[in-house]
Amino acid sequence: MDPVTTPLQIAIITISDTRTLETDKSGGLLMDQLLAAGHAIALRRIVKDDVEAIRGAISFGVESSAIDVVITTGGTGITQRDVTPEALAPLVTKAIPGFGELFRFLSYTEIGASTIQSRAEGALCGTTLVFILPGSTGAVRLALDKILLPQLDSRTKPCNFVELLPRVRSEG
Repeated sequence: MDPVTTPLQIAIITISDTRTLETDKSGGLLMDQLLAAGHAIALRRIVKDDVEAIRGAISFGVESSAIDVVITTGGTGITQRDVTPEALAPLVTKAIPGFGELFRFLSYTEIGASTIQSRAEGALCGTTLVFILPGSTGAVRLALDKILLPQLDSRTKPCNFVELLPRVRSEG
């Protein structure tokens, strides 16, 4: 893959009570693929499955002028401990419903109706793009290959998130 022409500063946050940086396969996949595409990893951390801890970590990324995109992995299911969407909700300036819709549509071809259990979503929080992904490496790979890597590449036509960020920031 050719490196992107406009590298972005990306924060990767893994939501887990059990993972470490060494055992975090989904966060590692995000890091490896984004670096290979030519982006920079501004932050990588693990956060416990706790609404306030997750919200604090996302807020840190959103409030940092050095971070363009925050991507989380984990905590998007429907169990008691899955609270990433609830943590994100108060930070959302504009929802990007098409991200979750497209993710579940594409996921359906891989895992069938089980995809309805995913609450993956995308949003603009202030002037920062935020995407919350499931914790499985399959889901992360799907989101990267089919949605995020193309949309975080300024060469993608007819449009992409990279070309919108300057306009978002000038309005913000």
